[in-house]
Amino acid sequence: MIEDLSVRDFALIDSVSLDIENGFTVLSGETGAGKSILIGSLSFLLGGKATADSIRTGCDEARVSGTVYLPESAKSAREWLADKNIQLEDNRVILRRSLRQSGKTQTWIQDALVTRQELADFTSFLVDMHGQHDHQSLLRVDQHRRFLDVFAGLEEDVRDFTRLYAELALNRKKKDELSLSAKERSDRMELLSFAVSEIDSASISENEEVELESEEQRLRQFEKLYSLSDQITSLLSKDEGIVPSLKKVKNLTDSSSIIDSSLSQIDARVQNVFYEIEDISESFRQYSESLIYDPARLDYIEERLSDLFKLKKKYGPTISDVLAYSKEAKNELQALENSDEDRAQLDATIAEIEKELFRLGKAISKRRKESALILQTKVEEILRTLGMPGTLFHVSIQEREGSDTIQMCGPWGFDDIEFQIAPNQGEPLRPLAKIASGGELSRIMLALKTVLADADETDTLIFDEIDTGIGGEIALAVGGHLRDLSKRKQVLCITHLASIAVRADNQIKIEKNIADGKTITRASAVVGDKRIEEIARMLSGDGYSEASLQHATELLNKYR
Repeated sequence: MIEDLSVRDFALIDSVSLDIENGFTVLSGETGAGKSILIGSLSFLLGGKATADSIRTGCDEARVSGTVYLPESAKSAREWLADKNIQLEDNRVILRRSLRQSGKTQTWIQDALVTRQELADFTSFLVDMHGQHDHQSLLRVDQHRRFLDVFAGLEEDVRDFTRLYAELALNRKKKDELSLSAKERSDRMELLSFAVSEIDSASISENEEVELESEEQRLRQFEKLYSLSDQITSLLSKDEGIVPSLKKVKNLTDSSSIIDSSLSQIDARVQNVFYEIEDISESFRQYSESLIYDPARLDYIEERLSDLFKLKKKYGPTISDVLAYSKEAKNELQALENSDEDRAQLDATIAEIEKELFRLGKAISKRRKESALILQTKVEEILRTLGMPGTLFHVSIQEREGSDTIQMCGPWGFDDIEFQIAPNQGEPLRPLAKIASGGELSRIMLALKTVLADADETDTLIFDEIDTGIGGEIALAVGGHLRDLSKRKQVLCITHLASIAVRADNQIKIEKNIADGKTITRASAVVGDKRIEEIARMLSGDGYSEASLQHATELLNKYR
């Protein structure tokens, strides 16, 4: 349910903020006042396309936002949000879109930035819009199957079928990976065995390369390293070196601190420095004595590093990658060695899934065909009361082509489903999307939604052009169906007909005014006397004559 709508600088609208009530709401106003612009801004908010021409003249950006309430029954929409890690707040989401002169749009659900298509996917669970805008689910053939399945109560069965279909595809993929020819399998096993043997025989450790490179560096720079170490030792330990000199200083500070205790801290620091430098001197002496030049060891290290380089070039680029390759190769070898057993198990699993898919798919098809006949009858009955008495409504169910041994299917079953109509008696049935006008589509959708009202998750229905080409008793019937539907759904409808408007629970008037030399579209709820005046205007074009006001009052009292 859409709870509110805020529009700024969209087409002729400078600023509109509306609270949208539950039940049946009509949008009325003079021709050209901007009713379709308001619905267009709502379509934009729901993920519809728009160009920079939609930005109000003289402005840099158009912005539309709205709050949508999701009842517990909106399972698909709630699952979609959960998959995207978007949290509801008090069962509500805030939708926002902006459009800049560059044509670039930005779209948010709550505070999450999403794509236009993601927004359209999400709102398709919540809102159906019928008329000249993008959210017309009747024009999307893939939605026809969903309508029929909702009517037939098949949604859970179809979900089970889709799960099995995905499971079958996964197992077939596994089988394809195992289905190598005997020669390919032998060649692959030989290649993997060689790689495993080559890597294992090298006895590589994870940090070996780093340690070898460090040792190689020491051996290659032996003479320089020995010379530097010897110089350091001499400077520290020779007779006039640092250690003997510090020892003299240590003795002097020790004697001084005995005379003046205030020097004790300095004496302690000197003592620490002396022993630390003495220890460093001893460490360098031991290091110098440990240095040994071993040309044989250097040759071994260079050869070993060369071997590691070759392994990295073949299986790398790092030693970690080489070790990982060996592990993966061993796993694949084991799988290939067991492939006959695994393939037999997969064959059995695939056969079992195919059997269950066939059983479930046939049961779904049977119920679809039975339900289609009932749906056709119910829709045609309602269409007769909506000014389409000669219209034939047909649910085409075509089984996907297969062969004598293979049954073709898709993720939702064996059937291709499409709605067809023949608007006039004697005409052949043709695809709904190709021949129905905007007004006809809206009335067909009204009929469908009336039939599906209790089962369909979509909570908000918006009708534009539903009153095209109708009047009199038909308009009263359309209004009655909209009113009945609004007891279970939120219904918004643009209309020029008072006989439809008087059935509404709420009415919003769209007006076009001139302010500061600019045309501005305004929208506001009309109640009380203002609503009587608006109904009177819709009846006769005069919202203030006594006769029109009296007629409007009578209609509102009769149909509210």
